[in-house]
Amino acid sequence: MKCPRCGQKIHRAAPSCPHCGFTLDEADQQFGSDDVRLSRLADTAGILRRRERDRVEQTMEAFNRRFPQLFIAVYTGALGEIGQLRQFGFWLLNRGAFEDVPVEKPNAAGILMLIDAESKAAGITFGYLLDPFLEEGDTFNCLSRAHSHWLEGRYADGIIKAIQQLETVLRKRCHQARRDQERFERRVCPQPKVDDMVQRIRSGHRPPATAPGNPPHEEYPQPEEVEP
Repeated sequence: MKCPRCGQKIHRAAPSCPHCGFTLDEADQQFGSDDVRLSRLADTAGILRRRERDRVEQTMEAFNRRFPQLFIAVYTGALGEIGQLRQFGFWLLNRGAFEDVPVEKPNAAGILMLIDAESKAAGITFGYLLDPFLEEGDTFNCLSRAHSHWLEGRYADGIIKAIQQLETVLRKRCHQARRDQERFERRVCPQPKVDDMVQRIRSGHRPPATAPGNPPHEEYPQPEEVEP
């Protein structure tokens, strides 16, 4: 991964960045260490209208049906400069408890899209279970698909385009993983247990029922594309 503060490459298992010393504890001091409860679509900036929210949620649900091991979340707010946005995304994906995500899904299987309409910045943070399947260039291309829409204030259209591009990338990686399973399996980290705080917040939520014709949630390590 890249350090959220200095941008240098570091190992995900490292307790701190060897270049600048950044740690999750430091992010806690900056953003808080309390329980963070939120929905997968958290429009705290108020940039989406009701109909737009419905369209975005439908696209997110379609993504989750195709990749049942993963989840995608969108957060909008006033986050400041891009460096601040990276650190916030890293912190939120580690500390956030998404109330509409099944209890058994760890945040390490999450993809978080951040949008700051005020500073015109956006970013994508993903959990380390996706390391074998996503690269920085992939997330950059997803955001590039949304760029022109966001500049015109069409935030819902941009979010949908970014999610659709993300789905395209992951479908391609799934096909590659089927052809070369050994190479992908070497890069997959062991599945972590759900954090105690996340488990506590989600404990009152039941996993959504499997719709007819859709397979149940599968175990890791690699995401699987579900045929429509």
